[in-house]
Amino acid sequence: MIIATIAFYAFAAITICAAVMVIAARNPVHSVLFLILAFFSSAGLFVLAGAEFLAMILVVVYVGAVAVLFLFVVMMLDINLVALREGFLQYLPTGAVIGLVLLVELAMVAGGWRLSPETAAPPASPLPGALPNTEALGRVLYTDYIYLFQVSGLILLVAMIGSIVLTHRVRKGVKHQRIADQLARRREDAVELRKVAPGEGAK
Repeated sequence: MIIATIAFYAFAAITICAAVMVIAARNPVHSVLFLILAFFSSAGLFVLAGAEFLAMILVVVYVGAVAVLFLFVVMMLDINLVALREGFLQYLPTGAVIGLVLLVELAMVAGGWRLSPETAAPPASPLPGALPNTEALGRVLYTDYIYLFQVSGLILLVAMIGSIVLTHRVRKGVKHQRIADQLARRREDAVELRKVAPGEGAK
């Protein structure tokens, strides 16, 4: 239990510090990296609490969503990617530190499970009958909060459509392919035969 307590305070401290740095960092790349670190630390807290399904969803869904969100931000703000690649070495120390912290967190979780296996078991069952975590969460979401769950899905759908509309704006000077015009094109309009005299170039 001592290792689990130490891991809890470590994850909590890292989560709070990473959340503060998300809003304190001036560089958007650093903010995204700290936000990913906060998500991983929160997932570690969920694992210690016995909610392994929520931890997996937090890492798989939210970390992936942050990457997509960062891509949309880059597309909407017209950030010069060449300039970002030139400053890659400036971001390398920050990324290395965050990666090292993530490895330490994973080692702490794995070490806590090996040294004290009782911490891997949930302290209490969410519903009577010793239901698995995933089944209990599914029953609560799709029975008691089904309408709120559907409304949240609609809100996310509207946000996704809005992001796509903002990124696909009309740009001047961009040539587009028109399939109908290409299929309706005749040979007389596309091919022209000219007789070039010897020693003269085509004009």
